[in-house]
Amino acid sequence: MAKKIIKDGHIVIYDGGQVSVLENYSILINDNLIEKIDKYENLRSEATEIIDAKDKIVIPGLINTHHHLSQSLTRGMKSVQNLGLFDWLTKLYEVWKNLSYESLYVSSLVSLTEMLKYGCTTSTDMCYLFPQNSDAKLEAVIQAAQELGIRFHAGRGSMSVGISNGGLPPDVNTQAESEIVRDSLRIIDKFHDPDPMAMLKIDLSPCAPFSISKDLMMETRKIAKDKKLLCHTHLAETLDEEVYCLEKYGSRPAKFLQDLDWLGDDVYLAHCVHLNKEEIQLFADTGTGVAHCPSSNMRLGSGIAPIVELMGVNAKVGLGVDGSSSNDSGNILNEARMALFLQRVKHGASCMNVGDAIKLGTIGGARLLNRTDKLGSIELGKAADFAIYDLNTLEHAGAYAQDPLGALLLCNANKADTVIVNGKVVVSDGNPVNVDTEKITHRLNEIVRSKFLPVPEVK
Repeated sequence: MAKKIIKDGHIVIYDGGQVSVLENYSILINDNLIEKIDKYENLRSEATEIIDAKDKIVIPGLINTHHHLSQSLTRGMKSVQNLGLFDWLTKLYEVWKNLSYESLYVSSLVSLTEMLKYGCTTSTDMCYLFPQNSDAKLEAVIQAAQELGIRFHAGRGSMSVGISNGGLPPDVNTQAESEIVRDSLRIIDKFHDPDPMAMLKIDLSPCAPFSISKDLMMETRKIAKDKKLLCHTHLAETLDEEVYCLEKYGSRPAKFLQDLDWLGDDVYLAHCVHLNKEEIQLFADTGTGVAHCPSSNMRLGSGIAPIVELMGVNAKVGLGVDGSSSNDSGNILNEARMALFLQRVKHGASCMNVGDAIKLGTIGGARLLNRTDKLGSIELGKAADFAIYDLNTLEHAGAYAQDPLGALLLCNANKADTVIVNGKVVVSDGNPVNVDTEKITHRLNEIVRSKFLPVPEVK
């Protein structure tokens, strides 16, 4: 592969943990790694391909640590717009029964393409919907990610406890636990790449305490430890979940996981809105990560996660957009902005700054995925994953002259101009290069109209 130079940009680096900007610097990319960071005149003879970054800011590729890609099928659904999590889920489960391989594939393409356009270079997904008598399988999501060229953690999710056994989902949306274990092992053996530069890894992602048995949680954890995989689940998202765990298991959600050996530096948990002081310290002590999803938490009225408190004890915190039905957007940079603002609502204007927020979406996400050796920051020897944004625009006027990084985050005009993953350009001039966005948009809307509109309620 020819060497590339990102020329004369504002390069965001982390120096001793602090965020700083190298103005009018260039980056030499050798294959899929960062080889040099220097002034252009010192690099110009070493590359044949130039990516002009004048008046543009270059940040580490954004990392999304929690998503349900298929939910673009029910984005903005009117009947659930004003509901909290449990009621929201109960209505959507009835529509999600119709999931198929094609609808899972197309919805994943749409959701991941949107992520790319906003500068996300690494994404996770928790795919837990495999309805009975459906051909949906994790390969549909993996196919979408590989076609787009995004770095990907495919979460083999699961639900095994249906409504007939005291769970929340309809039985038709659950699988037998033997089937879940068998398919998880198949997926791991077929797709997981342990390499630090891997484009595809498999995580094990049982859905939540209200849809999974203790036995399956323990078996999943055993498999993950044996195969050296990450584990991921929802936790402490709402007070309803807390009540459910107290009534069914006699403990708060965090203690429920602790008793199942489900805390550790190979575990990352979505939401964690309702943690007490002791649980926050427990997460820090065990290296357990938190995927913060501020827009989803606000949209569903779940509450404000204790992010400042978690950061204060050096717990691992990254960002997630969450599913497209609880956020309605796939913009991880906006999640950094929302995290900043939401913590200020709770703690005041000085509790978090722009640099802190950017770190949550980059090196913070890399910490959750145990990939800081190659991802999350612009350093020599790390992966050539970048998001480049044009600041010479009407939306950034005035702010760009003051502070390029502040302009990027605060002005919220943040579709990327160029996105590079593993040394390859996957977004150019704002357009994804490996997919026909008009075609997949049209097809997703066709699928939604034919199979995913809610059944009218009988009055």
